[in-house]
Amino acid sequence: MEIKKVKEVLIEQMNLNLSGNLYHKTQIEFAYNTNHMEGSTITKDETASIYDTGTIITDAEKIIVIKDVTETKNHFTLFKYMLQTIDDNLTEDLIKKYHFILKNGTLTEDEKKWFKVGEYKTLKNFVGDITTSLPNNVSKDMKELLNWYNALSVKKLEDIIEFHVRFEKIHPFQDGNGRVGRIIMFKECLKNDIMPFIIEDRNKAFYIRGLKEYQLHNEKGYLMDTCLNSQDNYTKLVEFFLE
Repeated sequence: MEIKKVKEVLIEQMNLNLSGNLYHKTQIEFAYNTNHMEGSTITKDETASIYDTGTIITDAEKIIVIKDVTETKNHFTLFKYMLQTIDDNLTEDLIKKYHFILKNGTLTEDEKKWFKVGEYKTLKNFVGDITTSLPNNVSKDMKELLNWYNALSVKKLEDIIEFHVRFEKIHPFQDGNGRVGRIIMFKECLKNDIMPFIIEDRNKAFYIRGLKEYQLHNEKGYLMDTCLNSQDNYTKLVEFFLE
């Protein structure tokens, strides 16, 4: 499968705004999986309903979390914007824009006092037992990461995963780092003629283990295997629609 064709089809179908195609299915699969990994209560059927009709059909006993609905809708917008910026180089401004689109309209009044949507974190955060960058160091660390990555003349899958690992260790935003990081991987794969992939919620434990082993022990195999498995699954989806 020629990856340029995948890129062209996703952009073409986005612009046509038709349902029942690769773009449509990718939107739903990506939004459901990446948000569910972060604790979203929205099911895959509800994700599809939000995308298709802007409404949710659910049982009477379920309590709908408005933030989860908003972040689902925002991810649809983010995926579309990612495709519109597919050929742009990664910059701090672009990554901040991705974060703004994802988190816009999701904060409570109290959160607005310290959570800066589309800006780097102001409070310390952590991921398990991983030490992340201090707020005062984030800008410097992000510049170093982007300088390294953008200087690569040829970007391979291993480089994109390396970027992701380092990005998640910096953890530049107060929240939403995983989702922004995963959509960056999808973008950079497409841009560099590599089959993109969606980390499925069912593989969350393997993904988290892979990140941890990579960050703490430079053991790359676990995360690479998880990404390759997800890549195989997306390849099957692409072949279903395009072959």
